[in-house]
Amino acid sequence: MVINSQVGLPVRLVPLLAVLCGAPFVASLDLFIVNVALGDIAASYPGYSLGDLSWILNGYAIVYAALLVPLGRWADRIGRRRGFMLGLALFTVASAACALSPSLWLLVAFRVLQAVGAAALTPASLGLLIGTLPEDRRAGAVRIWAATAAAAAALGPVVGGILVEASWRWAFLINIPIGIALLFAAIRVVPNAQPSRTDTELDLVGAALLIAGIGALSLGLVQGPDWGWGDLRITLAFAVATVALALFWFRNSRHRAPLIEPALLKVPTFAWSNVTAVVFSAAFAAGLLANILWLQEVWGYSALETGLAIAPGPILVPLFAVAGQLLARRFSAGTIAATGSLLWSVGTVLVLASVGAEPHYVTALLPGWLIAGVGVGLALPTILSSAAADIPQARSATGSAIVNMNRQIGTVIGVSVLVAVVGTSVGYDDTHSAFVLAWWVIAAVAVCAAVTSIGMNPRNPHTVEVPK
Repeated sequence: MVINSQVGLPVRLVPLLAVLCGAPFVASLDLFIVNVALGDIAASYPGYSLGDLSWILNGYAIVYAALLVPLGRWADRIGRRRGFMLGLALFTVASAACALSPSLWLLVAFRVLQAVGAAALTPASLGLLIGTLPEDRRAGAVRIWAATAAAAAALGPVVGGILVEASWRWAFLINIPIGIALLFAAIRVVPNAQPSRTDTELDLVGAALLIAGIGALSLGLVQGPDWGWGDLRITLAFAVATVALALFWFRNSRHRAPLIEPALLKVPTFAWSNVTAVVFSAAFAAGLLANILWLQEVWGYSALETGLAIAPGPILVPLFAVAGQLLARRFSAGTIAATGSLLWSVGTVLVLASVGAEPHYVTALLPGWLIAGVGVGLALPTILSSAAADIPQARSATGSAIVNMNRQIGTVIGVSVLVAVVGTSVGYDDTHSAFVLAWWVIAAVAVCAAVTSIGMNPRNPHTVEVPK
């Protein structure tokens, strides 16, 4: 047992880690389960295109990305424990609503509510972890927290495949008992620290502009193949995205309580970690969904078969997340993340060069997928943990929110581009060509992530001047 002098409460480290890592783990797990469940959801709501179905993923990711920062700042103000528990409660209730959805667009709406809950609990959980643990235990705890997304990637496909065998609705029902258990555990083990900031101003207009910009960009990318790239609606979507994001940046640079404090972006490690989070997450999300769609749509795998086929790569992710922590004693964060990004690219190229019409899983898809899994294990936890390395503790929840926001923005872009490339292909030859093009794009983006990772190499630690 450790006493944290700042909080003044006994901290039972293992139960505390279990709760504060468990909640964001469940939020991430749900995303990977839904990837596998898309085919069965489509069967329940016939007549919708892949672009329509992709909003089950993108609706969640867009709102999650846009609200992470304002809700991270909100948690800094009202108290991270309160923000964490309210977010977890909303996520649990919204999961029940998703399971009962009678139509596709109601499911998308309830996924948006899920995203609001996830956006509240995620930055608050890391802020609580950093603010509660002794300084000598924080670095290891942050890497464990960052690795929860990797662990979710490992378990999500298998869990999703098993649950979907009964019904895709179990992908959401499973969250209810877990959420309730975590809420009761949080009451017992998470200390009720005082808010780190007392002001209550939040830039809700900025958050709305961010949602509009990311949403319009996704709409244009996803619906372009169906509506036609020259369609007025697509042109309007891209115009709205450009204007909204430009207005957000203009407002953010001048607002007295900006969503993203410009001073934070002057920390090189933090800034480059966020750039890399966008780029690598786009490659990761697109690559994961591409392989799932290939298995189900081309090779005819069931949800369970798909989950089992996808599992070996992600199972390596938490193992190599630990390896990355050991390597961090000898190599810089940028070097480790760059190596992981390059391995993801190599694995993707090996997949595209090997797969064909016949489902030769062990020789065609598995080798490249294993290499890619190693790459994610090295890259993703390193990117997320490095972002929090040099920012002030008082901004830990906000800093976590920013890097996770950028991770979700990357996810939206990756999924949207993949849908745009493969969504309208017909026949094996057309489909194979579309997937090969998608895999080449994914590999190229991963190489870009390796380049931006170099900027993550630590400089001399310095304090960021931020408004009190």
